[in-house]
Amino acid sequence: ESIRGAGAGSLKRLQTDYIDLYQIHWPDRYVPMFGGLNYNWKKERPTVPIAEQVAAMKELIDKGKIKYWGLSNETTFGICEMVREADKIGCPRPVSLQNMFCLVQRHFESDQAEACAPSNFNIGLLPWSPLAGGVLTDKYYGPDGKRLEAAPEGSRTALAPGWMSRYRLPRVVSAAEQYCAIAREAKMSFCDLSLRFCLSRYYAASTIIGVTSMEQLNECLDPFEAKAGVPPLSDEIIDKIDRVHEACMDCCLGVENVPLPE
Repeated sequence: ESIRGAGAGSLKRLQTDYIDLYQIHWPDRYVPMFGGLNYNWKKERPTVPIAEQVAAMKELIDKGKIKYWGLSNETTFGICEMVREADKIGCPRPVSLQNMFCLVQRHFESDQAEACAPSNFNIGLLPWSPLAGGVLTDKYYGPDGKRLEAAPEGSRTALAPGWMSRYRLPRVVSAAEQYCAIAREAKMSFCDLSLRFCLSRYYAASTIIGVTSMEQLNECLDPFEAKAGVPPLSDEIIDKIDRVHEACMDCCLGVENVPLPE
């Protein structure tokens, strides 16, 4: 009912007859979220069955209201269950996965990449937060490449000090400073490096950006234009990025102490 109602509302607001890509924004069930790394069974809650959600998507496709559907913030288990339920009822499989992915969070590259590979479920990744809330841009770093003590006036960190605090952990700052140094050595903006890295991944269909000014929009669009006409990041730059990643792997993620079942 929720999916049907939301779909009808989207069509009305967009003033269109159909939606090209309709995504489930959150899993209805409990999953670790916003930097959480491990599963806490005590947070499980009643949920709408995955089969029921997939059936609703099939209904929207059959009625011509959507062309394709996708997932967001989903786990490998959820991806596999969605595909399994879709296959059971003849529903087209999801085509996209909107998950967090950036230089300081590459968790997708393990089992999720295997599940979504073209040889398996063939689901394209749409990275969200590719700039880690602005942390992977030049505005937070001084001429020496070190993190500024005070957030720039008007920035999201200055306006909302507690917002996305996982990106301001000391280990994240350390990794970001090293990535910033790679960008400056290559004579490109930190934003350009961060977005071009996401676009360099074979599994990334595109990437999601958010801006607050035309200046930011133009800077964020440059990597997309470069993808069509400018050589990709060199093997040397990718290697330097990977060396930092090996030392600071998924540094914005945290581990919760999960009690054992009683």
